[in-house]
Amino acid sequence: MSQELVLDNRLESAKTTAWWLYIIHAVSFIFSLGLFSVLPLAINYLQRPSTEGTFVHTHHSWMIRSFWWYVAFVAIGAVLFITIIGIPLAYLVWLGAWLWKAYRLISGIVRLNRNEAANV
Repeated sequence: MSQELVLDNRLESAKTTAWWLYIIHAVSFIFSLGLFSVLPLAINYLQRPSTEGTFVHTHHSWMIRSFWWYVAFVAIGAVLFITIIGIPLAYLVWLGAWLWKAYRLISGIVRLNRNEAANV
């Protein structure tokens, strides 16, 4: 038996919006290290309630959670950077945060393109 995924216009529109938000988050991440991700974050918060009960809802939650955890890791790196001894560790934390955020963006957009829920 074959399975066929049927997407209605509302869901397809929500999916397209989420796709563009991933792209904007990624561009902001690459060019400003996430500084300008506040705009797509606000849109994620506004769009998430309208996607309740769909797989797209998990993608909004995924992007929101990714943003706040990335901010936490950058802040931890900044605190470590204040101390002379912590500077090398701060660079490691920032590198780890950058790689983690890149993974979250890539895996999220791949799952969205496959019509799968994000692993929230």
